[in-house]
Amino acid sequence: MRLLKQLLPVVAVAFVGGQGAMAVKDNAVLSLVLGLVTAVVAVLVYAWTVRWSERRAPVEVAAQGAVTRTVLGTLIGVGWFAAVIGNIAFNGGYRVEGFGEVAGPVGLFGFMAAASVTEELMFRGVLFRITEERAGTWVALVLTSVLFGLWHMLNPDATLWGAVAIALSAGGALAAVYAATRSLWVPIGLHFGWNFAQGGVFGTAVSGNGENAGLLRGELSGPDLLTGGEFGPEASPPTVLFGVLLTVAFLWLARRRGNLVSRGGGAPAAAASIAR
Repeated sequence: MRLLKQLLPVVAVAFVGGQGAMAVKDNAVLSLVLGLVTAVVAVLVYAWTVRWSERRAPVEVAAQGAVTRTVLGTLIGVGWFAAVIGNIAFNGGYRVEGFGEVAGPVGLFGFMAAASVTEELMFRGVLFRITEERAGTWVALVLTSVLFGLWHMLNPDATLWGAVAIALSAGGALAAVYAATRSLWVPIGLHFGWNFAQGGVFGTAVSGNGENAGLLRGELSGPDLLTGGEFGPEASPPTVLFGVLLTVAFLWLARRRGNLVSRGGGAPAAAASIAR
C-alpha cells in the first residue's frame, strides 16, 4: 500500500503535465514554463507522500545540495550521449547539416525536465527504493530496469529492441546511480542531460518519440543496428555498451560505500553524499 500511496500521486502529476504539454507543444515558452512547473509540483507531491506514508524526511530529494547534484548528473548524461553520438558519427551514421532554431530546444527543455523528474520519482524514488527494502538492490535493479524498458514501449515509434536497450542501459545505470548516491537529484540530472542532449542539442529522436528540432540539424543514416532507427540512438549498440559500463562503475561505487542492500535488509541507514 505504501508503494501505491507514493506512486499514484506522482503518476497523476505526470499524466496531467503530459496532457498539458501536448496542448501547448507548439508554443516554446508555454512548454518551458509548464514543464518546469510539472517538475516542481512532482517533487513537492513526492516529498509530501513520503512524509505522510513513511513519517520521515524525504532526504533523497533534500534541497541542500540539489543544484550541485543535478548539475553533476546532467554532465554525466550529456557526456554519455556525446560518446554515443560520436561513435555513431565515426562510423558514418550521423552528420551535422547546420544549426537549428532556438525555439525547439527551449520548449524541449521544459518537456524533458518534466519527463526526467516524474520518471525518476516513479521508477527510482518509489519502485526501486521500496522494492530494494524488501528484495535487495539486485532484484530491485533488475525489476525496475525491465519495467523502465516496458514503459518506453508506449511511445509512438517504440520497438522491442529499443525497450530492451533502454532496460540494459538507462534502466541499470539510473538505478545504480541512485544506489551509489542515495540522492534522486543525480539520476534526475543524468536522465535530463541524456534526453536533452539527444533532442535539444543533436536533434535526434528520443525513445521513439519522433524527430526533434535541436540546436544542431543532425541526420542519422545507415543501418538501424548502427543508428537505432526510428527509435533513436538509444537503441544503438554504443548506448548499451556505455550504459553497462556506467552501471558497473556506479554499482562498484555503491558497494564501496556500503550502499548495496541484501534481500530483506531494509532501507539503507542514511543517504550518502556524492561528494563523499
